[in-house]
Amino acid sequence: MERKSEKYILTDQMEWEELGGGVSRKFLGWDNQIMMVKVKFEKGAEGTPHHHFHTQATYCAEGKFEFTIDGVKQIVKAGDGVYIEPSLVHGAICLEEGILIDVFSPVREDFLTGEGVSYFGDKEEA
Repeated sequence: MERKSEKYILTDQMEWEELGGGVSRKFLGWDNQIMMVKVKFEKGAEGTPHHHFHTQATYCAEGKFEFTIDGVKQIVKAGDGVYIEPSLVHGAICLEEGILIDVFSPVREDFLTGEGVSYFGDKEEA
């Protein structure tokens, strides 16, 4: 099925989707091949360890996070990027309130359908 977002996504006209645990998001654009999501974390909020078959690239727009990817920890601050290969276990703890821009390929159908919120490890995919 062909899916795609509008051409322009104006975030000041959108509400944050509250995911609980101090995490909220806004979808910034998608089609069948790619998805970009703006994710806001309160200090101390955690994206618990999880994995998915998607390739993920993340840009830290604001704040500071401790990422763990495949057992390796790294502090990431505003301006830094993260690359996560498919199926690697990964998670993050927000050390200073911040915003991450997540890009996934292919599109995260589970995000669009609401089947699970992988930020909290409640939906793990093989």
